[in-house]
Amino acid sequence: MDDFPLVIQTRKLPNTSSKVKVYYPVITDMSDGTIQRSLNHTIINTLNEMLVEQNFYDGSLVEMVANFEVKTNERGVLSLLLIVYSFTGGAHGMTVSKALTFDTRTGKQYELEELFKADSDYVKKISDIIREDIKKWKIDLLDPPFKSIRKDQDFYIADTSIVIFFQLYEITPYYWGFPYFPIPLLDLRDIIKPNSPLDRMMAFT
Repeated sequence: MDDFPLVIQTRKLPNTSSKVKVYYPVITDMSDGTIQRSLNHTIINTLNEMLVEQNFYDGSLVEMVANFEVKTNERGVLSLLLIVYSFTGGAHGMTVSKALTFDTRTGKQYELEELFKADSDYVKKISDIIREDIKKWKIDLLDPPFKSIRKDQDFYIADTSIVIFFQLYEITPYYWGFPYFPIPLLDLRDIIKPNSPLDRMMAFT
């Protein structure tokens, strides 16, 4: 059972031009090779989908940089962020981010709704918190007022918080970048699903 931090190596996509730099994570040395292969397969497939979205294969690239950030790697939970920036000309480039969260004991990847009790209105609770943060931080919105997160909203786990985030242009103008909303797990403790990654992280608050 891999509750200790996983060994994560940084690899660079080979045979690319000087204008393309793609770095990605590879998990090694897990005790369960089947889970390790499953995790790496999901990461690579997700990255490839992002590269396709960012015009990696169509020859229009001026520049591309891809990298990653590990947000949580402990207690049998791995949560990481894949980031791809591309520039094909024009005023500015475009960046997309995709977070992946896994239970490393089983290899299961979690979507947002799977972290909360089935009968909980997690969408409303999280949306209410974000709405207050938007007011407090005076965030400019493209289409005010803020209504709701998606049921499959982007997120990652960072220590004892869950961070909900939005893509560029999803709710804010470009100059705001990626809007990130960290929410302490204690604020959601009544709706967190037992034995989920959030429950495991909250046990140490």
